[in-house]
Amino acid sequence: MGAERRRYERGRTARGSALLGCAALVAGCASMPDSGDVSAVKASKPGDSQVRVYPVTPRENAAPGEIVDGFLEAMTGDDPGFATARKYLTKQAARSWKPEERTTVLTAAPYRRQPDERTANGDTAGLVYPLYGQQIATVDSRQAYQPVAPTEYAGTIHLVQVNDADGKGKEWRIDSLPPGLVLSESDFQRNYRSVNTYYFASGRNRVVADPVYIRQRQDPVTRMDPVAQTVKALLEGPTNWLKPVVDSRFPSGTTLKEDVKSLTPDDQNTLKVPLSKKADNVGQEQCRKMAAQLLFTVGDLASTRVEQVELQRSDGSRLCALGESQKGNFMPDPTVGTENPYFIDASGQLAELEVAAKDVEGPRQVPGPFGNGAVKLGSVAVARDERYAAGVSQDGKDLRVASIISDAELPEPVVSSRGPGPQQRLSAPSWDGRGDLWVADRNPASPQLLLVPGGSGAPLPVTAPWLSGGVVIQELRISEDGVRIALLLKKGDRTTLHIGRVQRQGSGAQQTVAVVDLQSVAPRMESMTSVSWAGPSRLVVLGKLAGGVQQVRYIQTDGSTSAGGIPGLNQVKAVAAANDERVPLVAASADDGIVRLQPGGNWQPMAEKGTSPVYPG
Repeated sequence: MGAERRRYERGRTARGSALLGCAALVAGCASMPDSGDVSAVKASKPGDSQVRVYPVTPRENAAPGEIVDGFLEAMTGDDPGFATARKYLTKQAARSWKPEERTTVLTAAPYRRQPDERTANGDTAGLVYPLYGQQIATVDSRQAYQPVAPTEYAGTIHLVQVNDADGKGKEWRIDSLPPGLVLSESDFQRNYRSVNTYYFASGRNRVVADPVYIRQRQDPVTRMDPVAQTVKALLEGPTNWLKPVVDSRFPSGTTLKEDVKSLTPDDQNTLKVPLSKKADNVGQEQCRKMAAQLLFTVGDLASTRVEQVELQRSDGSRLCALGESQKGNFMPDPTVGTENPYFIDASGQLAELEVAAKDVEGPRQVPGPFGNGAVKLGSVAVARDERYAAGVSQDGKDLRVASIISDAELPEPVVSSRGPGPQQRLSAPSWDGRGDLWVADRNPASPQLLLVPGGSGAPLPVTAPWLSGGVVIQELRISEDGVRIALLLKKGDRTTLHIGRVQRQGSGAQQTVAVVDLQSVAPRMESMTSVSWAGPSRLVVLGKLAGGVQQVRYIQTDGSTSAGGIPGLNQVKAVAAANDERVPLVAASADDGIVRLQPGGNWQPMAEKGTSPVYPG
């Protein structure tokens, strides 16, 4: 769409990028013709990764507008070294341009205005073409995606006349341009894909996902294939936002062995990764943790089946290996649950559903005070080991923790709120993979974010410098690794989604905890109603795009839109997902009660009435 729009709105000639599509799983791409005219054809649909752009070099005596248009389209290609794009630049600009420096993502391809003339001593020194568009994100040199609220983009391209190849004439070339790449959203999605790199939570042997973007195919700058790009990104270390709370077990400065451009599993599904000398002398325990980071990271590449990672020294000898069966030692939540959801029924009691069963079965009320009617619940969170639950009373005043596997007396509250009404009292709680419980007290007189160590200790106030100026925590969901928290924050009439970084010092009742450096995750969404973790770096949210209707959609924790559409559902009140992405979504609908969505299916009723669907966590 991006390139097609540029051709018609700029009045492009037939010259331009040749866009060829090929279905990678059905047939190979046809080779480029070496004779005949090049015709402009329709560009890829947004996000169509099977379409490739073959940029065209500038024609002889091309007008300055053609040079600008040709360069903007050549940026969307992936030829080695961006060699074609550099042909539109002066020699000095071609040497200094660093396309890997950053990527600016716009809603559509940048538009150019008519040029401004610049003069020097009465002689025309060059032409300045203003560029404009609507920016929605940036990607930095560490491949970290950062969304922004739609903002006017303004850049410039400056052209001068230089001697042509034989020195007898002049050609227009670009000598000044915006940094990095400037791409439309559809071109970005066609060229890049999101992958999770994995690091260890500081002081723990549990991995944390850190999403970055790599090229879909060979990287034009490094010439690396996607697997090698992903390993390179891992070795370079965590993104700046996550860095304060995670560690890499790779020695600082470790790289892939020189000249390694491609990594492919062997016929035993083992990926052998040759490293530089920096890693030659690591011990076996450290090496196993390095291998764990790699195994989790390459395991997220759907096109690559890896059952074992083998790390190699710089001389090619084996350093260590780690197999798929050993990944459980490093998972952020080592408990094995049933992956069944829970909800609050029409009587205010906690019930469990067999969500993965082929045929819908009725809900089962849990044992204990939350299932026998001793207290009516307004919201709930089930511990990840599914032995306990934390429930907030319907009036929002009290948070209790009780067994859901055996009968017991109604326990005393672990947290109580003095807010004037239910909406100014306790939020729904959430458990992390460390066994700690999180809840917000929305009392306007003293708003707090609280952590209950182990779900039973004295509540600890969490430092939250952003919780001021009328900001209210509508909902919170802590990640299973315990270092990220998803927050729905309301200010005025708008509720927005943010991810905060959890920083801890100490442990247990002696620890100090802060949630800092909030990142806006969905700035293009006008209002948010519900959020749930749906994997290591993915959320499922309920909200509205500006000017749109309510929808359930997936969003990556870095704010990029995740692939995979979700069928519409009327009058949704809340949505929940499990960390296992193969497990069905569940939702509460005013029209249909509690419903489930199995992969590839449609929403299916499970309970006629109910609220607050949750998976453990």
